[in-house]
Amino acid sequence: MEQWLAIKENIKTWVREVGKEQLIRMEQPFQMKSKSSDIDLVTEVDEWSEQFLIDKIHTEYPEHSIMSEESGWHEGQADYEWVIDPIDGTVNFAHRFPFFCISIGVKYKGETVIGVVYVPKLDEMYEAVKGSGATLNGRSITVSVTERLNQAVVATGFPYDRATDPDNNVGNFNAIITKIGGIRRTGSAAIDLCQVAAGRFDAYWEIKLKEWDISAGLLIVEEAKGQTFSVKKEKGYQVLVGTPAIYDELSAILEWEK
Repeated sequence: MEQWLAIKENIKTWVREVGKEQLIRMEQPFQMKSKSSDIDLVTEVDEWSEQFLIDKIHTEYPEHSIMSEESGWHEGQADYEWVIDPIDGTVNFAHRFPFFCISIGVKYKGETVIGVVYVPKLDEMYEAVKGSGATLNGRSITVSVTERLNQAVVATGFPYDRATDPDNNVGNFNAIITKIGGIRRTGSAAIDLCQVAAGRFDAYWEIKLKEWDISAGLLIVEEAKGQTFSVKKEKGYQVLVGTPAIYDELSAILEWEK
């Protein structure tokens, strides 16, 4: 546990450095290109942020493995694996919309034990260590106490291939939208997960997510006493999280195979 806490403190220092630079570069011209589709973007700031974090990890923990969004897998020999999204919400960042974040999960022997999500523009630091609860800027957080689905604020998102693949979350959206109190779409899975953990949203679901989108956020929700479900499908993860009182109702509407 002491080692996990020490790693978490290093992560917090590093993501603050990265976030400060991202805010500077967001207001300057930067290069941008598409990946899987015209709306799946990567900027030079994503690449700079990722390399900064990888260099820090390699220096401090040279035996640890790393899985990062832009450069993929970096093999290590230890039982630790880092899962990094240098900018979750790149489209937001590219449009200078403030809802983007740095998300880092750390796994030990295959289990996520550390989660840190930092939202630079809001200066919000979400963090959790397995078994120790979740915090926002040092203050303990828990999921909401909303008990009725028709009063719940729920978040979701849509995959990059939504125009070409009928498995695009639109059916789920249509099934849920008339049964809830409100819907939100921030454009960042990690931020959505953290909003559930902080009690601002009551639930969140999405499909076709990558591990770096959800690694840190899922742990933060779990440590904030939320219910979580994630399963890896052919094209990515299906995820549902929420306050316990409405989780089962949403799960029944989605009808996902457990």
